[in-house]
Amino acid sequence: MGSNSIDGFSLRRRPTASGSGGIDNTSVPGQFLKEGAKAGSALPRRQNVAPASSSGLKRSDIDESLQKFDQVEGKKRRRFRPSKKLFKRIFLFLLVIIVLIGGYLGIKALIAGSNIFGGNLFDILSQAQPLKTDANGRSNVLIFGTSEDDPHEHGGASLTDSIMLMSIDQKKNQVALSSVPRDLWVDYDTSCEFGNAGKINVVYVCGAGETDLKTHSEAGSQALMKKVGEFYGLDMQYYVHVTYTALQQGVDAVGGVDVTIESSDPRGILDRNFDWECNYKCYYVKYPKGPAHLDGKHALALARARNDAGGYGLSDGNFDREKNQQKIILALRAKAASAGTLANPVATSSLIDSIGNNVKTNFAPGEVKTLIKLAQKVSNKQIDRIDLNDPAHPLLTTGSQGGQSIVRPVAGLYDYSQIQALILKRLTSDAATKEAATVTVLNGTPRPGAASTTKNTLTSKGFNVIDIGNAVASPDYGAVSIYKLSATKQPATAKKLEKNLGAKVKKGPLPFGMVSNADFVVIVGQ
Repeated sequence: MGSNSIDGFSLRRRPTASGSGGIDNTSVPGQFLKEGAKAGSALPRRQNVAPASSSGLKRSDIDESLQKFDQVEGKKRRRFRPSKKLFKRIFLFLLVIIVLIGGYLGIKALIAGSNIFGGNLFDILSQAQPLKTDANGRSNVLIFGTSEDDPHEHGGASLTDSIMLMSIDQKKNQVALSSVPRDLWVDYDTSCEFGNAGKINVVYVCGAGETDLKTHSEAGSQALMKKVGEFYGLDMQYYVHVTYTALQQGVDAVGGVDVTIESSDPRGILDRNFDWECNYKCYYVKYPKGPAHLDGKHALALARARNDAGGYGLSDGNFDREKNQQKIILALRAKAASAGTLANPVATSSLIDSIGNNVKTNFAPGEVKTLIKLAQKVSNKQIDRIDLNDPAHPLLTTGSQGGQSIVRPVAGLYDYSQIQALILKRLTSDAATKEAATVTVLNGTPRPGAASTTKNTLTSKGFNVIDIGNAVASPDYGAVSIYKLSATKQPATAKKLEKNLGAKVKKGPLPFGMVSNADFVVIVGQ
């Protein structure tokens, strides 16, 4: 097949007749001819006909149009440049929006401040003022939480199931945090509907008396401050009363918080005490070990979890709950103080709402400003977390009292001496306290209780009194005698004992063959 083959068909050129000028004279079938033409007639020759001058498109018209098109394309397109006037209008618009948002948040902050401090609406505008301090220069704050805002609580809504100490050194920018077990057995110092003694989480209710506990009780707050101060051996200056709503709304306002789940169980932690809200088709507290992101609802559940309704990984019960409460509060503090949260008007507004409606305190507005400045200088890593149930040296244990499961000091019921010694050692800059010298107090008189009284006095001054007992009665002791037994140099402790007891420290063995393992022995004389 030749080169002119297409799809199997050959193209053949018909021969041309001579004199035809290359025009094929092939006859045209009749069906293709106009009416009146004869079949078999030849095709007409092609005629060169010039266009009429009165109609049609002239070449000059085409050239002119192309020339105009080239001229348009050749011109540079003008770019849009906003004028200074437009810039000014946009700036003013944004400024108005910022002022409106700032004014709105400012008004909310003023109203919230009035609710929190129970004072005048404009008290929050007062100047910053220093915090009140104790003898060691520290400001001690009670932080406690109640759940009267929880509609599902019945009977125990006003119990303080979250109790913490925050101790602040505003000059050195130091902060310490410690939790008080809600089941700690204490003396109520008064008779109330719960009796004369019981768990510390009832002190607020007892102190409130006939107050409607759907609202904040100043008397109850003061009673709890006093009792927590006795426990730690500290003068308490401030309190902050927080409801559960504040925690939940605060966590949601900052977009959730991140905490690290710790557990001795390889599975992590589980507590089903709160799953009734979803008919046990979900888990409010179920996490593997490691980092976890919590919204407000789940943060509140974790803050209350203690294996109360079965589960795993919270074997220390209330002690685990206290650790998780500290984690959540510190995470919330860090998130709320972050630049991203403070730059978000919606988050800031939500935070103001959660705090203003659900927090009460005896801080003055000016003191809060000092507190905020301090918070900006201290990171969570710098906060000293004091664990009273450290597995290496536990100072608290569980027990039973009046048919109830309780928490009490290892040293004995109502004996807070070891706890107070640890707190003073961790919080004070006193050289004698940091030497951690041990002291034993002996009663060298027939008068009962003399050693115990002296022990309490020394403990309140920061001494580590480890034991009390009786000595051989003798007038040779004078009012008091102090003996240094160990070879360890502890000059600050010796000097402080001499100052507080009004006697010189003696070196050498104890009289009458008495022995002791303490660094110092104090014998109370007649």
